[in-house]
Amino acid sequence: MLIEKCSTPPNSILNKYVNMPGAYTDSYLTEIPAQVSFSDYVFAFYTTPLFKVERLILKIVVRKPSTDQEARELADDTRSQFAAWTVEDRSANQILMCDFAGNTRSWLMSIQTENGTRLYFGSAVVPQHRSKDGGPSLGFVFRVLLGFHKIYSVLLLSSARTRLLYR
Repeated sequence: MLIEKCSTPPNSILNKYVNMPGAYTDSYLTEIPAQVSFSDYVFAFYTTPLFKVERLILKIVVRKPSTDQEARELADDTRSQFAAWTVEDRSANQILMCDFAGNTRSWLMSIQTENGTRLYFGSAVVPQHRSKDGGPSLGFVFRVLLGFHKIYSVLLLSSARTRLLYR
């Protein structure tokens, strides 16, 4: 298994958005044949070369710089803000980050298994618009970018997986 789309686990802190009217959520899963701490997963995720490109874009476009040291502090639960995100919720093996505008959430979770570690990555996008009938809507821009978002999510999790396998 490389990366597969999956349902969020029952104990996921992302689940508060799964049934929110008009919200979009997704969840992806991979497994690695090694025991990896949650802290190491978070650090690996936010310091992959791919994510560093996103960090650079955030630094330039929205003036939200970040460093690998700050990623380490986030991973070690000594920091609650990183780049454009703030910790919304956290447990021993999960973190839910909210972007500075309050539109999106990013979620990471790890579960130790007999043969290694199961790594999850998911997102939530909360409605900021109203549809023609007055209900909540994610808007045109999100619908246009959804395909990119799905591909990018898989690439991010794959990049973190590779980083953890070859560290």
